[in-house]
Amino acid sequence: MNVLKQAKRFMPRCAFDMRRVGILIAMLPVCVTMSACGVAPGMRMQQPATLPVSTSSASTDDDRLQVPIADINLALITRLREDARKASLDWTGLTRAHGAYTVGAGDVLQITVWDHPELAAALGTQSQSSARAADAPPGFVVDQDGTLQFPFVGRIQVAGLQPEKIQMILVKALSKSYQSPQVTVRIASFRAKQVFIEGEVHAPGSQQINDIPMTLYDAIGRAGGLASTADQSRIALVRDGVQHEINLTEMTARGESPSHIVLQNGDVLRVPARDESGVFIMGEVNKPLSAVPMKSGKLTLSDALSQAGSLNSASADAAQLYVIRGGEGKEPQVFHLDATSPVAMVLANQFDLQPKDIVYVDGNGLVRFSRVLSLLLPAINAGLTAAIVTK
Repeated sequence: MNVLKQAKRFMPRCAFDMRRVGILIAMLPVCVTMSACGVAPGMRMQQPATLPVSTSSASTDDDRLQVPIADINLALITRLREDARKASLDWTGLTRAHGAYTVGAGDVLQITVWDHPELAAALGTQSQSSARAADAPPGFVVDQDGTLQFPFVGRIQVAGLQPEKIQMILVKALSKSYQSPQVTVRIASFRAKQVFIEGEVHAPGSQQINDIPMTLYDAIGRAGGLASTADQSRIALVRDGVQHEINLTEMTARGESPSHIVLQNGDVLRVPARDESGVFIMGEVNKPLSAVPMKSGKLTLSDALSQAGSLNSASADAAQLYVIRGGEGKEPQVFHLDATSPVAMVLANQFDLQPKDIVYVDGNGLVRFSRVLSLLLPAINAGLTAAIVTK
């Protein structure tokens, strides 16, 4: 009897608590719906977007960088292309030839004094069986100090001189020992000047500069040509500590020949891979990835979306497509495209992306609500279970 009395006293209170829990559960979807847009992952960007510029914990609203969102349209595309054209490299300093070849340290000279075979022994002999690729051919090697030792002449300074000038010096010096000597001077091996080619070519390494000026095409051809993974739009030429970016595709489109670019001694030519200039595709696409530019180095917004398998028709909000730009040392920019209309893809096909751009596609309202609900339901179930166990 005592047990029944206690149960009757407990039942009204338990029923009241369960009714209160039921009211909370009924109100939960309404609260979640009202707050979903504010806390859902992938929230829409506002005008203007803000980015923090201070890492201090005491930073205030004044320490935030304003990044306006620009709509992608024909006017914007025209302006961006014009800015890229103005920023293109002036090739004037790279297209000048630097005169005839001059002898340097390490070059091998072939010097012939006609009607005096006894001087031919000074050239030395080298059997073909023992010859190695690194060995100098028979001849007179210019020492590291730029001097040359020749019989009956002694040591003379030849570095920085053309073969014709060296010939005149030898004729004058040999005239003291021979009557009207006939001298021929030619370069047997060019070893003093070279350029270095690395990256996406078939045979990277050093290439020797000879008496014919080496152009950009000559250097690439000697290296076996560009590999299929090469980015032709961002070839880097490092000269005297300064890097010049060469866009072969743009030069050809403007009617300029890359063969006019003449390389100099010590130049470093680097051909980057296309995957180094990738663009990140994120959000509601069928295959998030890093999109790789074409062989020409170009990559439009439509090309990138195509590589990502296009927008996810079930979860993407086509009206919320963004391009975030702002690498190291660059001013952050955000571009927006409303892709709900098929006409918008014409703009996407003309909008050129840059390396390390981020293409982000936001989710639609139903997806956002579903994600918030999936985050809250475990906590709700845990709370109900705890309440029931407690009672």
